[in-house]
Amino acid sequence: MSVLAWIAVAVFATAYVLIATEKIDRVKVAVGGAAIMLAIGATDAEHAFFSEDAGIDWNVIFLLLGMMLIVGVLKRTGLFEYLAIWSAKKARGRPFPIMVILLVVTGVVSAALDNVTTVLLVAPVTLLVCDRLGVPPVPFLISEVLAANIGGTATLVGDPPNIIIASRSGLTFNDFLAVLTPFVLVVLVVLVLLCRIMFRKAFRYDAERVARVMALREADAIRDRRLVIISLAVLALVLAAFGLHTLLHLEPSVVALLGGLLLLVLSRLDATEVAKDVEWPTLLFFAGLFVMVGGLVATGVIDSIARSATGAVEGKLWPATMLMLWASAGLSAIVDNIPYVATMSPIVSELVDAGGGLGKAQVLWWALAIGADLGGNATAVGASANVVVLGIAERAGHKITFWGFTKYGLIVTTISVTLAVPYLWLRFFAF
Repeated sequence: MSVLAWIAVAVFATAYVLIATEKIDRVKVAVGGAAIMLAIGATDAEHAFFSEDAGIDWNVIFLLLGMMLIVGVLKRTGLFEYLAIWSAKKARGRPFPIMVILLVVTGVVSAALDNVTTVLLVAPVTLLVCDRLGVPPVPFLISEVLAANIGGTATLVGDPPNIIIASRSGLTFNDFLAVLTPFVLVVLVVLVLLCRIMFRKAFRYDAERVARVMALREADAIRDRRLVIISLAVLALVLAAFGLHTLLHLEPSVVALLGGLLLLVLSRLDATEVAKDVEWPTLLFFAGLFVMVGGLVATGVIDSIARSATGAVEGKLWPATMLMLWASAGLSAIVDNIPYVATMSPIVSELVDAGGGLGKAQVLWWALAIGADLGGNATAVGASANVVVLGIAERAGHKITFWGFTKYGLIVTTISVTLAVPYLWLRFFAF
């Protein structure tokens, strides 16, 4: 690697340490790191602002912005309070069953939508449920974001890296369902069991609070029925447009932004007040992080790592599969998995073609998908959904630290990826 590439690595590593230790606000670190990458020439304005592979992913930024506007309007209808009371009553106020309900809903919905959209919708409900029952919301939020990243692994549209892999490999929506969905269902069951152990201290039962919740009527929580109907109609249109992406040829970011602006107009609410609910620091953090990672992409750092790793095991399918799985999980815990998968896809394509292109060789694509998708659970900045939930929690007065998330994420990621080892062996090598 060049001298500039090594300097870019040093800048990124320093920024990552500062984010992890939380000595300086993470938004300031990300923006400062991005500024340094631009100043030293590791990236430039063209790459940072206009490159799909080495710049700010505007699709992510505007998808988040659009969905945040929709959630901002929905918050004013009382719908989240309605769902919070309904779920609490269904579980009879018992914290662990409530967590299971929210976790399963998050995991399943994330397979149909992207995981960021899912956590944006579920997190406000979670905060209200926990407030009603007097239980700490942080364990619930962490479990949900872990479930979102796991559930998103199941389908072609659940996580952006899967879309990139499908485009490069020619794998279909049904291929993802057949290979990844059975595995993801097992991992979700394991996650439920792990949450019961990891967060056992959070499941305190307050009989007095529960009695008050059970006496509530969900319908009384709705403050504006007209706005509920309009909001749900717009949300349904947005979700339908997500599902019809291949027919409409509209990016999810465009759909979300149009939906958010349409709902803002139809709601007749003060746009300034709704805009206050947008997680602007989170969007700024993402932009800075994208530019920093783009510096590593533009200087060839990620490409060098990827080629060195795969070149060491070329022609040895099982070792290559294991290296692909664990290296993808490890790197996706540190850098965003979108540029990583975009960089690795051409290399995996060459390896698959060298192995015959079909049959067992396809296992490399699945190892890349599982490692990249599940690796995002390992750290607080490993996946977009993680960063979004941390921002929501902080605004609600429940700060989740980098290590507060990562100590649980590492456990779940290690166990999830370990489960993939026998699964891939049995699926592609044993018979």
